[in-house]
Amino acid sequence: MSLPKPLMRGLLGKRLRFHLPIAFTLSVVAAIAFKYTVTEPRKKAYADFYKHYDAVKEFNSMREAGVFESVRPTGE
Repeated sequence: MSLPKPLMRGLLGKRLRFHLPIAFTLSVVAAIAFKYTVTEPRKKAYADFYKHYDAVKEFNSMREAGVFESVRPTGE
């Protein structure tokens, strides 16, 4: 009893017809999941942070702490 020969002709086409739609669907699902689990919360966090952010106040606090070498604190 011998094993039947494997069908090699057209094997790539058969495998692609099966696997390509699955790969495309999974990639679209992964992109949508990334958008709504990572990107949207990150954009919301940035918007919430900059809604109440005062750049001048932050600059003055860093200047008073001596972070900048070229800017002296106002008390001197």
